[in-house]
Amino acid sequence: MAMAKIKKGDTVVVLAGKDKGKTGEVTRVDPKASKVVVSGVNVAVRHRKPSQANPQGGLDRFEAPLHISNVALADPKSGKATRVRIEAGKDGKKVRVAVKSGEKIDG
Repeated sequence: MAMAKIKKGDTVVVLAGKDKGKTGEVTRVDPKASKVVVSGVNVAVRHRKPSQANPQGGLDRFEAPLHISNVALADPKSGKATRVRIEAGKDGKKVRVAVKSGEKIDG
């Protein structure tokens, strides 16, 4: 299995769309659909009718998935968007490295 460049728990910067420039933590990754869910970003609103499960009804706010190409990992040093390179660590294990700063990414 190939090593994923963006994982759950990573801090990412949104590159495109209505929330361009915002940063947040990845809460869910769907590799098959190439989508990620980022906390506090791409918040969608659904108007819900009152039902037995939700007698009050009202507005339902939730984080909608973003395409993985529209987010980039935040550099651990500067917080700006960076690409990810995968290198072999000292013990031979794969390690993710930020291209801009050369800093190792924990995870």
